[in-house]
Amino acid sequence: MALDGKNKTLAQTVSVVVLMGALAWASVPFYDWFCRVTGFGGVTNTAQTGSDVILDQTIKIRFDASIERDFPWTFTPMQREMEVRIGETGLAFYEAYNPTDRPVAGSAAYNVTPYEAGGFFTKIDCFCFEEQVLQPGERVQMPVTFFVDPEIVTDREGQYVHTITLGYTFYEIDLPEAQASLEAGTKTNLN
Repeated sequence: MALDGKNKTLAQTVSVVVLMGALAWASVPFYDWFCRVTGFGGVTNTAQTGSDVILDQTIKIRFDASIERDFPWTFTPMQREMEVRIGETGLAFYEAYNPTDRPVAGSAAYNVTPYEAGGFFTKIDCFCFEEQVLQPGERVQMPVTFFVDPEIVTDREGQYVHTITLGYTFYEIDLPEAQASLEAGTKTNLN
């Protein structure tokens, strides 16, 4: 069955729309995968355990913290920097405080600079893997366990990295359902 001119144009247009929709749908997971594999944009790797290889060469890790505008918490690194041997497991802490009279949920976005180091900075455990809920007046210390992959010393660009900055930005998210229901019930009982 041959298509006439109008039907052929319609079929081509629909095909282009479907193709563009599929590309748009696939772009977010593809970009995420690309950033994790290459470290592009300072995206880090994750691992279940530390490195099997620890070098004598050291690298300086700096820690940075910020919050989204109007986010009510205070958020700071407990240490500004540390020096670790490449491949050695490091442990750092950040402190968060909720000075408000209500529970506040937050999530942390992170990056590593310089971007060339992102593919070599590996987190074993991090508070940024989960959302955080702080009760009114609550102060917590949140750990991040990490190591710098020894392959950084042989990488064409990575070998020139001597300082890595790990930065987090906290932003507010909706309270988890159970917490929100509890909060709504408390407000109803007070009225």
